[in-house]
This record gives sequence, structure tokens and C-alpha cells, in this order.
Amino acid sequence: HKSLGPFPLDVQFTAGPEALGILGASGSGKSITLRCIAGVETPERGRIVLNGRVLFDRDRGINLPSCERRVGLLFQTYALFPHLTIAENVGFGLQHLPRLERWQRVSWWLGVMHLQELGNRYPQQISGGQQQRVALARALAPNPEVLLLDEPLSALDTYLRSQVEQQLIKTLATYPGIALFVTHNLEEVFRVCPQVMVMAAGQAVTHGTRHQVFERPGSAIAAQITGCKNFSRATPLSAHTLRAEDWDCTLAVVEPLPPSLSQVGFRAHQVEFVDHPHAPNTFPAWVVATSETPHRMTLFLKLHRPPETDLAPDRRAVTAPYDLQVELFKEKWQVLQQRPLPWHVHLAPERILLLSDRPQPTPPTMDPLPAHANAHA
Repeated sequence: HKSLGPFPLDVQFTAGPEALGILGASGSGKSITLRCIAGVETPERGRIVLNGRVLFDRDRGINLPSCERRVGLLFQTYALFPHLTIAENVGFGLQHLPRLERWQRVSWWLGVMHLQELGNRYPQQISGGQQQRVALARALAPNPEVLLLDEPLSALDTYLRSQVEQQLIKTLATYPGIALFVTHNLEEVFRVCPQVMVMAAGQAVTHGTRHQVFERPGSAIAAQITGCKNFSRATPLSAHTLRAEDWDCTLAVVEPLPPSLSQVGFRAHQVEFVDHPHAPNTFPAWVVATSETPHRMTLFLKLHRPPETDLAPDRRAVTAPYDLQVELFKEKWQVLQQRPLPWHVHLAPERILLLSDRPQPTPPTMDPLPAHANAHA
């Protein structure tokens, strides 16, 4: 537990051998959680345990210094020492080793990261992607029990990010310790981390495998953070039927409605356009506005009735009232435009997200895993 100003950091979780991604918006408490584990920040109360070693326990007066925690921390800015060569940066945490052993380990990590030709250069003489690999090698060289990655890809351009991300996935797949990966990028966390925890306002609102978290987020805030764009207040009608109040329609669902149901969600890329207007969960729709990116189109749709404007969809403001947001590739958009309005959208029952206003209770463990780092910060 730690006070952060607008809200307290109050998070409890357990991580195992699979990389755990901590996903959340800026200011949600992700980075401060890592800093508490690393010993850079001190919680006001709580307990941090790494593989049975107590790193911090306020009640028992335990607070190990950072140098004794066996934690590798990779900062967003990499924090390389400009006055040291690449090799010296990688070996910075190995001063306790004999000279020969230190040099052998530095050489090995330079080879792993494909930096062996750059050992005598300085950070300002290499690219951003190479700097990221140097920082990762420096964090891993002391054989830490836990690797903490704080937005490690955010400073890279799109091309470099993809390259470094592949290197990071490869490294984490063989890393024998615990890895925590902080990011606000939902696609990035899905690709890199088999396990995901979602944070909001200093709390863990859900966690599990990446497929569990994205397919069944459980709460409206978790669904929003994992990219859901469409929400409606929901009123239960029967065990498998509900009224979507904001969409003015009745929906059939596959799963039994939970007692805590307050909203439904539907992901924008999963909305289907069909030719059968009378199928269940199928409704007439008109385009209110469009938004274009290089490869995709976003459509803003009005259900049941056309919008009250004569402007073409590409000239309407996105702030105009709409019910559903739909994302599709431009190739599909080109075909769809040939159809007369109204189009008919289908919300597949198995893809409807059943949501509560409050986050689901977060258990202290994901799975019974042999190696773990309990963090109560």
C-alpha cells in the first residue's frame, strides 16, 4: 500500500515463471508497483516476497536495499551511463565478480543481444534499438531472480519496436526467473506476455491468461482498458436474455447472466455485417460517421433508424449520436459500401461481454506455480 495522491496504490498479486504483463492507463500505478518491488520506492505498508525471501515487510521492519534484492530493472529511458562503453554498461552490476568471470559474462550477453561488435562504443554512438538491447543485457547480466520491464518499447519508432519486441519475446521465453512487463499498449502486452494483470486507479481489477483477460474481462473498466469500445447498460430479462438499454434492443447470450450484471460490451472488430435481417441479435444500422487510418476504417453506426442529417458520412463529426463503433479492413469497407442502407449488424451471442460496474475480486494467485513473487504494495 502506498499513497499516490488522487488514489492509493493497493495491489496484491502473485507472478510465476510465465511473463506477467501489467496493463493500464498512464498514472494507474503500474510503474510505482515495479519501483516498490525494486526497492526504489518504499510502500507505507504491505509485504513483498521473492521466491521465499522477504524483500519488504512493514510489520516486521524488513526493507532490503535494492542491491540485495536480486532484481533487474529496465527503465523506459534505458538509463545507460554515457561515460561508460557498451561493455562497461553491461558489466556494471558485476563488480563483485573476478575480472575474468566478469568479462566472460559480459561477452556472453553481448553475443546473445547481437552487440559483440559494439562493446567499445558509447551509448550515444549506437541506435535506439541497440541501446534497448544494451539496457536489457545489463539488467539480465547479474542473473536477477525477477526482471522488471517498465514500458521498455515505448521510446522506439514502429519499425524498431517490432524488431526489439521479437528479441524481447525470445529472451523472456528462455529467462528462468520472474518477469513483470509494464505497458499501456494492449496489443503489445498480448503478444509479449502469456499472463496479464489489468490495473486501474492503483488496484488490480482482473488477471489471468491473456485470452481469459481479453475474452472475459468481467468488469467495465477492465473491458475498456483491454480495448472494448461499445458499452450499454443492461437489464436482465431471463437466464440468457437481456435488454441493452442504450442500444434499444434485446440480446440473447450464451452464458448465464451473472447477478452482478450492469453492462454489456462488444468489441468493435467483432461486429458482423449479415444478409439475414431477421436472425437473432441482428439489427438495421446506418452510418453516422467514419474515421480512416492507413489500413482500416472505423464506422460509427446508428441502430434502428437513420441519422438526422443530410451530410455524407465522411463529413460528419464523430461526436454525432451513435450506438456502435465498428472496425474493419479497407478491403471489406469497399465491398460494404456497395450495399444499400440499412445494413444489418449481428452481435454474436458468444462474443457479448457480460460486465459489472465493479472489478471482480482479484485472488492473490493466478495458478499454483512453483516459483513466485508475492507483491503486496
